[in-house]
Amino acid sequence: MSRPAHRRPECHKINKDLFVLTYGALVAQLCKDYEKDEDVNQYLDKMGYGIGIRLVEDFLARSCVGRCHSYSEITDIIAQVAFKMYLGITPSVTCNNSSRNEFSLILDKNPLVEFVEELPAGRSSLCYCNLLCGIIRGALEMVHLAADVTFLQDRLKGDSVTEIGITFLKKRDEKKYRRKK
Repeated sequence: MSRPAHRRPECHKINKDLFVLTYGALVAQLCKDYEKDEDVNQYLDKMGYGIGIRLVEDFLARSCVGRCHSYSEITDIIAQVAFKMYLGITPSVTCNNSSRNEFSLILDKNPLVEFVEELPAGRSSLCYCNLLCGIIRGALEMVHLAADVTFLQDRLKGDSVTEIGITFLKKRDEKKYRRKK
């Protein structure tokens, strides 16, 4: 028996509600395991980083995006393609400085907090969705872009929006990426 030559790879999808509830159970268990919010935040970031370094291969294979030539182009791809592909949302992007290496992703809707009304009592410094920061940081590192990714604002903490800050740490060497004629 042979396989058809032009067969599309299978995409396994899980129910969004199941994913969100499972993530909530994970965060709840981490809160039980660790006394300090900083430890939970660090663990979520570490988990996200591990996911990001693996997820970037899937993203590049499925999205067919080309080479990016600026930090703003990279951030737009993260917002418009990656977030849409994996979370079903499209955050807006803003640039935060004149050197164009600091950006914010503003999420009008965060699917990971769909069933969360507020942070647990005594957990005011918990970054509930810190997994997302680790995923972005890990994926960027796998394409040789060092970045600092943090939550700047969070609706669960009473802010008006959820905002993820991305600061690219190395200045891109534009000469390196120019084609030789």
